[in-house]
Amino acid sequence: MTAETDPTTPQTTDLPASLAEIVTDFAETDAGDRLQLLLEFSSELPDVPERYADHPELLEAVPECQSPIFLVTEVDNAEAGEEATVHLHFSAPPEAPTTRGFAGILHEGLDGQTAGTVLAIPADLPLRLSMTEIVSPLRLRGMSGMLARIQRQVAERIGKITAN
Repeated sequence: MTAETDPTTPQTTDLPASLAEIVTDFAETDAGDRLQLLLEFSSELPDVPERYADHPELLEAVPECQSPIFLVTEVDNAEAGEEATVHLHFSAPPEAPTTRGFAGILHEGLDGQTAGTVLAIPADLPLRLSMTEIVSPLRLRGMSGMLARIQRQVAERIGKITAN
């Protein structure tokens, strides 16, 4: 049985390899250990670079998250459009490990990808992490909010949409 025919295995064929591996790791981890895996991503989230730590107004808040989290995307060679390289930066407090974990997943899975790849990430990504039984829908909505902001910022930076 393949991921496409097994309803318990999340689809990964439409994800970049780095993100597909994360989704698969969560699916293959016992439900009781998934929270621990999420906490590992929390501890691996890099600190926000000084250029943003010194200027927090450059970061965008994610109000869908229950904890205060801020993010910003950078796009190298934006004139390359969808071939430009995306870098993600997050500011999330250590006392918000679930939120930091979701940010860590997005960082690990999307940092260094092309703009086209980031823009093509499906909105149901948070549901594919096999966390619906152990994390509240509000927390999953927070991750959806992060992804939506990342995609909007990337689209703005490569000129696919104009900033408001």
